[in-house]
Amino acid sequence: MNPIESVPVSVGVNGLTAILVSLACIAMSWWALQNLKLDLFIRHPKGPQGKLLHLLLSVVLGRFVAAFVLEYWGYTQMLKYMF
Repeated sequence: MNPIESVPVSVGVNGLTAILVSLACIAMSWWALQNLKLDLFIRHPKGPQGKLLHLLLSVVLGRFVAAFVLEYWGYTQMLKYMF
């Protein structure tokens, strides 16, 4: 396969990997935040607003973790050019 032809495939695989890592990290943060007692901070944690806050916290935390994981993975891929 021509190196020029493999670029779109590589970009696609990287995009799919980023999506899957992001979703996995959001799911892990949702699971981890289940143990958080939101009733200490909000009035009705079981109401729709409490659930939305829980979801938003999961997305934000999961995105930060996914960014860290993907950035770290990128750094490890760069190490092969060191030697």
